[in-house]
Amino acid sequence: MFQPTTRAFEGATFSIPAPSAQGPFASAKPAARLAGMRGADIVVDLGADIGSKRWWRGMGTLGAMLGVAATIALNPAPLVQPVQPELAPTQLAALETVSVAPLAQTPQGLAFHQPTSRVTALAEPPERPRIEVTARLRDVDSFNGALRRAGVSAADIANVSLLVAGHTDVKSLKPGATIDLVLGRRSDKSQPRPLESLAFRAAFDLRLEVNRSQAGDLIVTRDEIAVDDSPLVVAGDVGGSLYQSARAFGLPSRVVASYIKALSPKVNFQRDVSSRDSFQMVVEHRRAETGETETGNLIYAKLGGKRDVELLRWVHNGRTKFFLADGSSAVEGMIKSPVAGARFSSGFGTRFHPILKRARMHAGVDFAARSGTPVMSTAPGTVIFAGRNGGYGNQVQVRHANGIVTTYSHLSRIASRSGQRVGAGDVIGNVGSTGLSTGPHLHYEVHVAGRPVNPRSAKLPIQEQLEGQELARFKAELQRMRQMKPIAVSHDA
Repeated sequence: MFQPTTRAFEGATFSIPAPSAQGPFASAKPAARLAGMRGADIVVDLGADIGSKRWWRGMGTLGAMLGVAATIALNPAPLVQPVQPELAPTQLAALETVSVAPLAQTPQGLAFHQPTSRVTALAEPPERPRIEVTARLRDVDSFNGALRRAGVSAADIANVSLLVAGHTDVKSLKPGATIDLVLGRRSDKSQPRPLESLAFRAAFDLRLEVNRSQAGDLIVTRDEIAVDDSPLVVAGDVGGSLYQSARAFGLPSRVVASYIKALSPKVNFQRDVSSRDSFQMVVEHRRAETGETETGNLIYAKLGGKRDVELLRWVHNGRTKFFLADGSSAVEGMIKSPVAGARFSSGFGTRFHPILKRARMHAGVDFAARSGTPVMSTAPGTVIFAGRNGGYGNQVQVRHANGIVTTYSHLSRIASRSGQRVGAGDVIGNVGSTGLSTGPHLHYEVHVAGRPVNPRSAKLPIQEQLEGQELARFKAELQRMRQMKPIAVSHDA
C-alpha cells in the first residue's frame, strides 16, 4: 500500500503517494527527480534580484531563445524535403523539353512516350471535316481567281459565278475585298474540297451568301443593308490653312482638293483668301446600318469673305461640271494648246505655202508633234463634222458656245463622231500628216461668227449658260443646298 507524503513547492502543497518497496513500481528515481526540481526555476522573473546568479541565468536563457528564433527566421526551410527523382541529367533535360513542347514534337528516346503493342500507328493524320477560309482580292485579281487560290473547285466556281451574276457585277469589287468561305469534307485528298458556304459584300448596300442545300445544290441569298444617303454638310473658318481646316472634319483629301480645284477659276487662294474667311461644303455621304461609311463627291462649295463664291455640281448635256449661282459654268476660256507638249511651228496670217509654192492665207496655227500624239478639244462643245475634208485631210470640227467653232486637221486617226458631246481636254483624234501636209503636225483653227481669228491672241470667252426650265431646276437645288444645316462647325482661333 502507498502512504501519502506531503511535499511543498514554491508555496504549493502536493500530496505524493510513497512507493512501496515491494510494489511493482517501487523506485527511488521519481522521488529523487522531484526532490531535484524543488529549487529549479524554469521561468525567471528578470525584474527581481537583478544582478544575481539567478538573474544572469535567466538572461542567458532568453538570449539563447532569441538566437534560435533569429536563425529560423533568416533561414526558412520546408519541414519536409521533396524527393528528388533518380534521373540522369540528359533525361531531365528531355523531360523539361517535353513539358513545354507540343506532343507532336516530343523528343525521341523517352521510353514513357514510346507507343506500346496496344497502340496502332496511323498511316497518315486524319483530315479536318471542314475548314474556314478567307479569300482576299489582290490589286490585279478577279473574283474567280480569289476563289481558285482558296481551293474552291472549278465546278463550284462556275456555279457560284452564274448565281451571283444576277445580283451584282463581281468586276466592281475593289482590291482588298474579302470572301468568307467554308469548305467541307472530301472523300479523296486528291480532289478539292466541296464548297459549303460563301459570303461577301457585293455592294455598299448588299451582302450575298451562297449556301449548299441538303440536296447538294448551291442557293444564293440576298441580304439587303439599309443605307442613309443624307449628304454630309460641314462649315468652318479658313484659319491658318484651308486644307487643314477642312481635313479636320475627316473629309478625304480628294474632296478637299476638288473643292479647291472647283473654285480655282474664280478665286486666287494665295491672294484672295484670308484666315477670317469661311468655307462650306456639301459632300455625298452614305452610312450603312452595319456602321460602315462612304464619302463620295463634292456637291456644293461656298467661300465667304473677300470673294463670295457659290458652286453647285450639275449635269448639263450629259456632262457633270460646276456652275455658278447665276447658272453659268465656272470654267471660262479655252485650252491654249490642243496638243500637250507640242512645238508651235507656224503662226496665223499670210505665208508662202510649202506645197502650193505661193502666198496663201494661213487661217490657223500649226503644232508640230509625233504622229499618233493625242489631240484634245480646247473647250466644251458638240462635234459637227468628223471625216475627210480635201486638203485638210482627216478633220474634226467642234461647235462651242457663243458662235465659236474650232477645227483640227491632218489627223492620222479620228476618235470622235458627228453629234458627240465633248468636254475641254477630251481626245478627239491623233496627230498625223493626211491631206496637204509636209510632215506630222496639227493644223488648228478658231472661227467666231464664221470668220477665222488668231487662236493665240483672240479673247475667246467660252462659257456655258443654263437656260429655261433647266435654270429653274438648278436654282431650286441651289436653294436647297443653302438651307442645309452643317453637322459640324469649326472656328479656328
